[in-house]
Amino acid sequence: MQTLGNLIDNQAVAGRSERHATVYNPATGEPRLYVSLSSADETREAIAVAQAAFEGWSKTPPLVRARVMFRFKALLEARRDEVARLITSEHGKVFSDAQGEVTRGLEVVEFACGIPHLLKGEFSSNVGRDIDSNSLMQPLGVCVGITPFN
Repeated sequence: MQTLGNLIDNQAVAGRSERHATVYNPATGEPRLYVSLSSADETREAIAVAQAAFEGWSKTPPLVRARVMFRFKALLEARRDEVARLITSEHGKVFSDAQGEVTRGLEVVEFACGIPHLLKGEFSSNVGRDIDSNSLMQPLGVCVGITPFN
C-alpha cells in the first residue's frame, strides 16, 4: 500500500519516523493508503527549509506573487475533475458535491489573486484628535496552520 510522506522544498520526502496513519476509503471502509506522521526533527527540517525560502519570497513583489496564484488557478481549473475525484475517494463525497468543493477552492484562489491590492496597506487621517493611522503590510515569517479538513 502506498505511503505518503512530506513535500519539502518541492520534493517528495519519505517519512523517517516509521510512524504512519491509515487512510480509509470512506465508501468501503477499506484501507486506501498510509500517511507518514513526521517526527519533531522532520518538522524542524521542513520549517528550516521554509525559513530559507522566505528570504527570497518576502522580497518578491506582490504582482509576481499574484502571477504565481494565477498559474495555480489555471492548473486547478485544468485538473478540476481529477481533484474532485480525489475528494470523493478521500472524503466520501459524491462527485457533484466534490466538484462544488473545488469551485469553492477556486473562489479562495481567485481572492488570493487580488493580493497586490490587499497588500497596499492604508492611511486614515485624523482618526483621533491630531492622530493619523498608517498600516503597512509586510511579510513576517513562516507560519503553520493546522486546519480542519472540512
